[in-house]
Amino acid sequence: MNTLPLADLGQAPAPDLLPPNIAAWFAHRGWAPHAHQLAMLEAAARGENALLVAPTGGGKTLAGFLPTLVDLAERPRPGLHTLYISPLKALAVDIQRNLETPIAELRLPIRAETRTGDTPQAKR
Repeated sequence: MNTLPLADLGQAPAPDLLPPNIAAWFAHRGWAPHAHQLAMLEAAARGENALLVAPTGGGKTLAGFLPTLVDLAERPRPGLHTLYISPLKALAVDIQRNLETPIAELRLPIRAETRTGDTPQAKR
């Protein structure tokens, strides 16, 4: 498994890993993808596992889920694609909230859900 700390990324990966609609979304928001976000895409494209270490506010949630968003934007399909297991219920809710914006703004056919011990049985 690769570890991709911010200080050790070396040369930034090619930004052409982003599909045009996702690159346009970044630009529309006035953002440019961080090197570690592109590094996660690059690792996913090579079929490698990676561990991202970045400071708070460094775009880790988007970095971690960007390969999923790109894959499902390019090849939508039904069924479970990505499962994230959070050590804290509040963190799971924050991550879902942070993913809802790109999913909605990119009009991706993706649903992000949280399930905890408080989730009604009917929803589980």
